[in-house]
Amino acid sequence: MSCRSFLSLRMGWLAAAILCWTTEAPAADLTVKAVIERLVQSTRERPADFSGLDLSFLDFSDLDFKGAHLAAADLYGTDLSHADLSGVDLSGARLDRTVIIGTNFTGANLSRASLFRPAAFSGLEIRREEAPQFAGADLSGARVFGRFGNGNWRGANLAAAKLGIDRATHDLLMRTDLAGCDLAGASLVDTDLAGASLAFADLADADLSGANLTGADLSRADLTGANLTGADLTAADLDGTVLRNVRGLHQAKGLDAARHRSAAIE
Repeated sequence: MSCRSFLSLRMGWLAAAILCWTTEAPAADLTVKAVIERLVQSTRERPADFSGLDLSFLDFSDLDFKGAHLAAADLYGTDLSHADLSGVDLSGARLDRTVIIGTNFTGANLSRASLFRPAAFSGLEIRREEAPQFAGADLSGARVFGRFGNGNWRGANLAAAKLGIDRATHDLLMRTDLAGCDLAGASLVDTDLAGASLAFADLADADLSGANLTGADLSRADLTGANLTGADLTAADLDGTVLRNVRGLHQAKGLDAARHRSAAIE
């Protein structure tokens, strides 16, 4: 078979696969046009309400959702790049596999939401200007798994959230990446951060009491004034970690079993 014939055959398979997916994939409850119309017509007294709707695989890039309700909405595979979702109610929403490049979630309610493997960057390089913003957002009880490096999570509520390694594979290459993130003052009480990368993160004054930090990478992270009472640091990497004025450090679990314990800065 010639190279040209092989390529033609392969492209035929690809076209068939795309056709099959587009014909079998269920349609969303609304079109992008209908969503925009609702947003334009919304008022403070009558905000746009998309609660519980299937809005999967739609392109909402650059849209302003401020004031809208998206509680329990299905946004699987949706493009939310550079959209403004600040202060929006997304409680219990499904945001798995979404595109959230430069998305503004500041002050949003994402409690019990699912953010499984969203695309937060346009390529392999983590660009600060592309990082989605979660400052002051409520992600309590949420499932968060993916690459979020260099983002602003200052003062966010991540209490009881699950950000640990993919339990299906237990592969540290498949772990939540919060390296370089601003998590100062964040609530991480009872949060599952097992195996997560928090290298160079700002965790000053963060509340990590009861957090699961087993195997987490805390190298060069700043935990000045943080609360580690009851946190589990077993096998956590403390190479260059700043632990000045940390509360509850000696009430933390597994401190003696942490990696590079002697290299921590107290």
